[in-house]
Amino acid sequence: MADHDYGYTTWGKDWVRFAESLRQTRPDPRLPSARRLARDGKVQITFDGRTVRAAVHRGRGISTVTIEVAPMSAGATGEISRQLSGIQPLLTDDLYRAIADAGHPLAPVLDSVGCSCPAATPRCVHELAVYYDMARRIDDDPRIALDVQGFFLASAGGGEAPAEATARRWIALNSLDPAAYFTVAE
Repeated sequence: MADHDYGYTTWGKDWVRFAESLRQTRPDPRLPSARRLARDGKVQITFDGRTVRAAVHRGRGISTVTIEVAPMSAGATGEISRQLSGIQPLLTDDLYRAIADAGHPLAPVLDSVGCSCPAATPRCVHELAVYYDMARRIDDDPRIALDVQGFFLASAGGGEAPAEATARRWIALNSLDPAAYFTVAE
């Protein structure tokens, strides 16, 4: 039986489902090793749009896992934007269920998954460790689940999301116009 360190929120549970498929009929002996790798900090993840890249350290070797996530549907983007309100909207399990009940599933869809290891199995321990680490990160900050599906890019570029839905605690420096930002009062 899996421990509950990963996927204790509905948002993170989607990533645990990639590792612990409901179609699996017997225990996977790689899952405890994958959970241990994630728990021990052996997975370093970087995000590049809808691409998750991870370096997984196991023993003396490092394997690189690349996961391409499909973009979120326009309907789901619109429903999330409609549901979010306030300056710092909370992404709760209730919000997840409300959006899913409205007919817009939030579970990510993976376009492709690849690992640099020589394993001859369709799902290696490195890939499984990345799923668990993603679940842990998303449990801590559900915005990652939306970001990796392109929600913030789609809502900012498409104009569907209200400004408060994309509010962040930081502003990218390259988004500021120095001429408009630095003015001298006369």
